Amino acid sequence: MVGKEIRLERIRDRESGRMTIIPMDHGTTVGPIPGLEDMKQTVQMVVDGGATAIILHKGIVEAGHRGGGRDVGLIVHLSASTSMGPDPNEKVPVCTVEEAIQIGADAVSIHVNLGAETEPDMLAHFGEVAATCRTWGMPLLAMMYARGPTIDNPYDVNHVKHAARVGAELGADVVKCVYTGSAETFKEVVDGCPVPIVIAGGEKMETDREILDMVAGSLEAGGMGVSIGRNVFQHDRPDRIVTAISRMVHENKSADDVLGCLETG
Repeated sequence: MVGKEIRLERIRDRESGRMTIIPMDHGTTVGPIPGLEDMKQTVQMVVDGGATAIILHKGIVEAGHRGGGRDVGLIVHLSASTSMGPDPNEKVPVCTVEEAIQIGADAVSIHVNLGAETEPDMLAHFGEVAATCRTWGMPLLAMMYARGPTIDNPYDVNHVKHAARVGAELGADVVKCVYTGSAETFKEVVDGCPVPIVIAGGEKMETDREILDMVAGSLEAGGMGVSIGRNVFQHDRPDRIVTAISRMVHENKSADDVLGCLETG
C-alpha cells in the first residue's frame, strides 16, 4: 500500500528504518504533570533532540502543538481513560481515524490492556480501527499491555510476548510493549511478533544509565526503536536524552558512548 508506506516514512528514520517516538498523551490519563504543562515547549525540545515522531491526543494538535522547527511525524492517539475512572485499564475510543486524517496525522495509535475486564471491547475497537486504517492507508501503532485483575506481573515474558503477538495478529503495523528486563527474554517477544516492536519507557527511572541500558537491551534483541514518554519529557534536559537515545537507535552507539555525551553536555 503506497499511502501507508509513505506515511510510515514520516514516523521513522529513513536511513536506519528505526523509530524514536515520544508519546505525550499522558495529560488525559493523569493531567498536566511536570513536563507536560507547556506542550509547545516540550514538543520543541524532543523534536530538537531528534525524535522521529510524537504521540498526542487530537485536542493538543488542534490547540497548536508546534511553534516552528523541523518536521516530525505526528501520531494521533485514538483511545483513553483517566486515573479517576472506576477502571483506568478500560480504554475507550475518543477519536476516529478520519478525525486524525483531518488534523494531519501521519499515523494513529490505540491502547489495549489484555487481562482487563473490558478486554473484549478494546479488542473489538482494535479490529474496527485496523479495518479503517487499511481503507485509508494509515499506519497503526498498537500499545499492547498485560494489565488487569488476572495479571500478577505485567513484565512477565509470557504475558508480554502474547500481548505483542495479539497486536500483530489484529493488524498493527508497529507494536509498542514493555521491556521484559533482559535482551534474552525480550528476544522471545521480538521473535514471536512479525511486525516491528518499540519499547515503552515505563515509570520514571532514577538514572540515565537505567534508561540507556533498557534501550540497549531492546535493540540487541531486535527491537526497532523506542516509544518513551516520562523518562524523556520529565528529564532535566529532554533534548539531550532524546539525542542520546536516538544515537543508540539510529547510529548503533553504545550506552557508554552516549552516556558520556549526556554527562559532558
